[in-house]
Amino acid sequence: MYQKGDVILGGLFEVHYFTVFPELSFTSEPQQLYCEGFTSRGFQQAKTMAFAVDEINRNPDLLPNIKLGYQLYDNCLKLGVSLRAAMSLASGTEEEFLLDETCSGSPPVLGIVGDPGSTHSIAISSVLGLFRVPMVSHYSTCSCLSNRGKYPSFFRTIPSDAFQVRAMIRILHRLGWTWVGLVFSDDDYGFHAARSFHLSLAESGGCVAYSQVLPKDNRPTELQRIVGEIKSSTARVVVVFSNEAYLLPLVDEVVVQNLKGLQWIASEAWSTSSVFHTPRLMPYLGGTLGIAIRRGEIPGLKDYLLSIRPDDQPANNPGNNMVRQFWEAVFGCRLEPPAGWVEAGGDVCTGQEDLRDVETDYGDVSELRPEYNVYKVGHTHTNRCRHTLCQLFTSVSCFVSQGPLTSYCLLLVHYLERVNFTTGFGDRVSFDDNGDALAIYDIMNWVWLQDGSVQVETVGVIDESAPAGQELTLDEDRIFWNFESKKPPRSVCSESCPPGTRVARKKGEPVCCFNCISCAEGEVSNTTDSAECLRCPEDFWSSPERDLCVPKGVEFLSYQESLGISLMTASLLGALICAVVLGIFTRYRNTPVVKANNSELSFLLLLSLKLCFLCSLLFIGRPRLWTCQLRHAAFGISFVLCVSCILVKTMVVLAVFRTSKPGANASLKWFGAGQQRGTVLVLTSFQAAICTAWLVSASPTPHKNTRYHNDKIIYECVVGSVAGFGALLGYIGLLAFLSFLLAFLARNLPDNFNEAKFITFSMLIFCAVWISFVPAYVSSPGMYADAVEIFAILASSFGLLVALFGPKCYIILLRPERNTKKALMGRATTKT
Repeated sequence: MYQKGDVILGGLFEVHYFTVFPELSFTSEPQQLYCEGFTSRGFQQAKTMAFAVDEINRNPDLLPNIKLGYQLYDNCLKLGVSLRAAMSLASGTEEEFLLDETCSGSPPVLGIVGDPGSTHSIAISSVLGLFRVPMVSHYSTCSCLSNRGKYPSFFRTIPSDAFQVRAMIRILHRLGWTWVGLVFSDDDYGFHAARSFHLSLAESGGCVAYSQVLPKDNRPTELQRIVGEIKSSTARVVVVFSNEAYLLPLVDEVVVQNLKGLQWIASEAWSTSSVFHTPRLMPYLGGTLGIAIRRGEIPGLKDYLLSIRPDDQPANNPGNNMVRQFWEAVFGCRLEPPAGWVEAGGDVCTGQEDLRDVETDYGDVSELRPEYNVYKVGHTHTNRCRHTLCQLFTSVSCFVSQGPLTSYCLLLVHYLERVNFTTGFGDRVSFDDNGDALAIYDIMNWVWLQDGSVQVETVGVIDESAPAGQELTLDEDRIFWNFESKKPPRSVCSESCPPGTRVARKKGEPVCCFNCISCAEGEVSNTTDSAECLRCPEDFWSSPERDLCVPKGVEFLSYQESLGISLMTASLLGALICAVVLGIFTRYRNTPVVKANNSELSFLLLLSLKLCFLCSLLFIGRPRLWTCQLRHAAFGISFVLCVSCILVKTMVVLAVFRTSKPGANASLKWFGAGQQRGTVLVLTSFQAAICTAWLVSASPTPHKNTRYHNDKIIYECVVGSVAGFGALLGYIGLLAFLSFLLAFLARNLPDNFNEAKFITFSMLIFCAVWISFVPAYVSSPGMYADAVEIFAILASSFGLLVALFGPKCYIILLRPERNTKKALMGRATTKT
């Protein structure tokens, strides 16, 4: 199909599906090949090209004083036919045209529109690229054609398969499909798309369950094997990169084996193909989701398509026969019937038939997708011509037709790379550095209606130029799902690992096939399909579900706990009893029982016992630096003060006993009240020095202990220096042992000096408590170590308080008749 012009646009379209080659007998001249299987859509695209040219010629503002012509060829879906047509267009050897009186020959084409097939475009561009002849395809999507080194003059108004693959990956990711099957055609389009899909799906975390190539020869055994593979797989989603010609035999085999329950994902090559929209196929293909190139609107195209007539073209010119073939295919008649046609009942075309009276895809302009790309290609060339290139064409055409074509074509490619305009539908047309168009897709859904018909609905858009994260717009509520549940299927090799678990890969299987392993204690994962579990921070622990780090439980001897309350109560009670006893002794300070054996030491002993009771409160509550430092110092000094008083009292008892013997009157002279106070002070000062050295060198500090419980923090005070703590306890033990030893030696003194017995008993209790304390303290964890130490303090303090002051309070309060000097002296005399 052609039209003369000053500048020619070439075109390659799929008007027929099949090519019939003549038999080669080598005995006679072979006939020309011919094509069968007329397709209305392919012819509609060719006429859309013609419409664009006519529209440009009618607009005087676009190409003034220049008429644009076209030469459009049918490739019959065969590479050889397409390549021969492209070479004829580029060389201008197919037909003879005259531009003016002096120049003869066909004018070189401004560029070629097509080929729709990627394999064809690869072969043609490889040749035409050597001469920089521009080729702008409306349907070749192979990503390999973006290689400017191999195809420097190739452009396209349809996005590359690289964009289509990314669009599919976005849909799969949105719907949660990570385990999919892949089927592709045995051509460049299929192989390059499949390779890109494999890589992109792997990068996004998905896997291909199987990968099958559609046979070119449609071998039944191979088709049966492929369908069997699909049936046996657990993948419920099948992605197909193919055109309808390769795919239709596979779908027929799917019907034969009654393979239902699959979600098909269609590439742009068959997503809008009506050949599958039949009641026989819809139970299997209904609900198909597909990527479709951008739909557009072309005002006036419908009337133009329906207004053609076969007599508009020279009927006797076999080189311009595309309209005649279309007419005969649509109306089932012959314009020039062969012999015997009428006799056989065939109809004869009058040429006056009306296309509006028949239903064909040819007149349907509601879904202009590849046709819209063809329309944009025509205006792309026109936009390029407006850069003064075509205005110069008439002065250089003869040189070009007879001389080097490459220099002229270099200018054409240069301006084509800079094309940038907006169509009447609002779409911007431009090319990137690889000659690719802006990537915008419609997402289609095959809706199977109740009456058995099929309606292709647009349910979303993918715009690669949109802001990050907004490229995909999908209305899931409008999608028709061809399943009983009316919901999207699950297509995963392994169900997602919930938070609290991690993914464990299965050896020898794809990354999508895995086991879910619970996180270990102290580790969490708060995302789905986490590759690893993360360790919780030091002060946190994993929740029971292992999906969240929660603050660790805190343990210390608290005032709010029953144990802490009990010990605090006992401590305050002991301090209160000391205060009461101190009050009694103050009230009866002039009585013989109080005055006996240095009442000043008794008051100092009561004060030290009270401090012992109160210092235990420092062991209760959350440890702080000051409490850790003060608790042991207060405990050590208070007990040394207490034990020093007892030691001095024992020494006084022995000194008094010795004065009762002849020649020993000087004993008390050298051990009077001043010496007693000095002894207590010196002994206590040694402990104060030990505590000072300990606090200065290695002070006790608060510590978070996680050794005993992983999910619990035990707040405790570490002693800092074990030697310092040992020296403190050892010094107390030394004084206690000396007190016990001296009291034991004085246990048989006369009754009026029988306080030595009570000192012996009290120190026995004291030593027993603190000897038991050491192993109990070492083996007690956490707050129980503090509780053991408090218990030892309270037990030894109560033992001293009761043993030393209990008998005296008994005499003072209950037996006042014995609280006289006479009574004490009388008993002593009797005893003597």
